[in-house]
Amino acid sequence: MVKQERAARTRESLVRAAAEVFARDGFAVASLTSISRRAGVSNGALHFHFESKQALARGVEDEAAAVVRAIAASAQTGSPDPLQRLIDATHALMERLDQDVVVRAGFELGSGPPRRDRAVDLRGQWQSWVEEVLEDAEREGVLAQGVSAADASVTVVAATVGFEQLGADDRTWTSAQTLVQFWDLLLPRLASADVLSGLKPGGATAAASRPG
Repeated sequence: MVKQERAARTRESLVRAAAEVFARDGFAVASLTSISRRAGVSNGALHFHFESKQALARGVEDEAAAVVRAIAASAQTGSPDPLQRLIDATHALMERLDQDVVVRAGFELGSGPPRRDRAVDLRGQWQSWVEEVLEDAEREGVLAQGVSAADASVTVVAATVGFEQLGADDRTWTSAQTLVQFWDLLLPRLASADVLSGLKPGGATAAASRPG
């Protein structure tokens, strides 16, 4: 049991070290030696867990994908309003992109040259969830007149993926303030009049945590 725990910790350290090196140097330039050195383990220990740099990239992407799934699942159990669920999930995603190098590197790995062994398409995963939530909003009649779920999805996905990519060099793009400004601008065009006033551009969780 102790050996298993130690192995799990070593694997976790390697994934995080790989994410840090990939985010700093890029996948093409990153070396296994620099990753093992950053993780504080030998090259032999690295190869015990990951046979190649590509395998390490898959590990990073898998961890990032798990976070995106958890964000989506948490949002689904939150507000009954699909638009508020979407707002809340965008805040959660941008916060993790800002604070978690594994999530950041997982998305950035999708920006490089196509890899045949790519584990997941994180941006595609995010897009699919956004589309599902906005389809719910359309069915429930909470989208503004003349706004379709398809058109709204294009806008939200393009903006949030753009924030993610720009945030790699300037964290202002993944800040809560930037996202609030985006939702302040978009919601009057996106939401029907009867739900607009109840939506919280800063996220329901943030609003609930502020003192009354």
